[in-house]
Amino acid sequence: MDFSYALTPFLAWLVAGVSKFIINSIKAKQLAFGLVGYGGLPSNHSAIVSSMAALIALKEGIGHPAFGVAITLAFIVMLDASSLRRQVGKHAEAINKIAHAEANHQTLRERMGHTRLEIAAGIVVGILVATLMSTM
Repeated sequence: MDFSYALTPFLAWLVAGVSKFIINSIKAKQLAFGLVGYGGLPSNHSAIVSSMAALIALKEGIGHPAFGVAITLAFIVMLDASSLRRQVGKHAEAINKIAHAEANHQTLRERMGHTRLEIAAGIVVGILVATLMSTM
């Protein structure tokens, strides 16, 4: 039984998450548990979907219908990360500035979405993990 299709996206998520934690901790000069999540380098979502697309390409070939489905899903996830979720983060930042004076205002999470560099880094992580998993 080939568990690589279930294990690869999990490992891509883990590698991207640990990398993001280390990068954020170095930037913040302290352990940055609060900075792990939506946003930041590398993109966890991009790593997950690109790892699956890459694994299918490596094991089944790019002519396989599953590759078409995986690459379509990857594009949807990455477009969402760079457009809609990024705009949500910008809106949260503006709302937090406006509502800063209110005592009952619950601060909205501003780190949402990704830059192109963060998405590209996630793709690299996903492809690297898939490449390692395809050789096992």
